[in-house]
Amino acid sequence: MVERILVSACLVGRRVRYDGGAKAVGDEVVGRWRDEGRVVVFCPEVSGGLPVPRPAAEIVGGDGGDVLDGVARVLTEGGEDVSEHFVRGARLALDAAREAGVRVALLKESSPSCGSLRVYDGRFAGVRVPGHGVTTALLRRAGVRVFSEDQVSGAAECLRELEGSGVPR
Repeated sequence: MVERILVSACLVGRRVRYDGGAKAVGDEVVGRWRDEGRVVVFCPEVSGGLPVPRPAAEIVGGDGGDVLDGVARVLTEGGEDVSEHFVRGARLALDAAREAGVRVALLKESSPSCGSLRVYDGRFAGVRVPGHGVTTALLRRAGVRVFSEDQVSGAAECLRELEGSGVPR
């Protein structure tokens, strides 16, 4: 069976980022996945109810797992608590992944939703620290393997292994 992959909408050119832009990945592998019908496109922030454009937001007091656990928050630079939108979007992303049988995701690095290796530190000074976003945290808790846009080859290898393993979804 062909494995599907959840991909951040901004990475396939959709203008859903906080600044109204996109960060399309030019990797030919992602293009092939799209052509093969493997890609499940999703933006947790927009799905969670946030507009485009929107104020930049960062996780304050931890990372995405801490937001899910209620010990950290996602705030805009102006201090608005948008945690509820991020948690809702993460849950909807997980629902979409489960519905499509997704076990692998390729998400936007450093995002408070999708970061898989690092996120901004919550001081709005452009400083990134090790950690992960809210959606990444929830997907990982559910067993989905999450990769950043800089790890396309790792995601591709993971998909090949899953297809070759015969392990059911």
